[in-house]
Amino acid sequence: MPTTEQTLRRDARANRERILEAARAVFADEGVDGSVEQIAQRAGVGMGTLYRRFPTKHDLVEAVIAESLGEFVAAAENGLAEEDPWTGFALFVERVLELHAENRALRELLAGTEHGEVRDEVRRRVRPLVRRLVERAQADGSLRADFVPEDMPLVFMTGGRVIEASRCVSPDLWRRYLGLLLDGLRAEGATPLPRGPLTRPQMNKLLDRERR
Repeated sequence: MPTTEQTLRRDARANRERILEAARAVFADEGVDGSVEQIAQRAGVGMGTLYRRFPTKHDLVEAVIAESLGEFVAAAENGLAEEDPWTGFALFVERVLELHAENRALRELLAGTEHGEVRDEVRRRVRPLVRRLVERAQADGSLRADFVPEDMPLVFMTGGRVIEASRCVSPDLWRRYLGLLLDGLRAEGATPLPRGPLTRPQMNKLLDRERR
């Protein structure tokens, strides 16, 4: 039979997972402004239990955000695992926009100024994967040759705005935008673009201004 200590550890792990599950749901629906009282009530635990697991709301937000941003990495890895390069690229873009649509807190994080260390770490991990997704799809002739990885944040930025603008009218309208976008990114029928892409420093400056 399990000892008292083992039972306590098991219960503590179960409480932590219930809290995280509740926090995911509250933050996804309401953004990071969702209250810890709502989270505790949804998890079926007292405030004391919540604060023993997560001493501050910031700690709870960090845990949920780190997990959510990890899904970006998984989306890129899953795209690279696809045998067909264009399918892998398209599935990555779709999954990231899907994450935006599912989780308001995630979009707030990407557009905000807090939790920068978590965000920067995920970017560090995702960037080389995105570059490989782009290079693979261009090498097989399916992705237009003038698309660069630095264009990807703009794809997600504009897609995110479509998601937020249409959320209360037609929550899945972003999928229509995605179809139009992917058709425009195919090499077949591509026409020359009127100017070149932003450099990485320019893109970083743009994203910093958006977050402010």
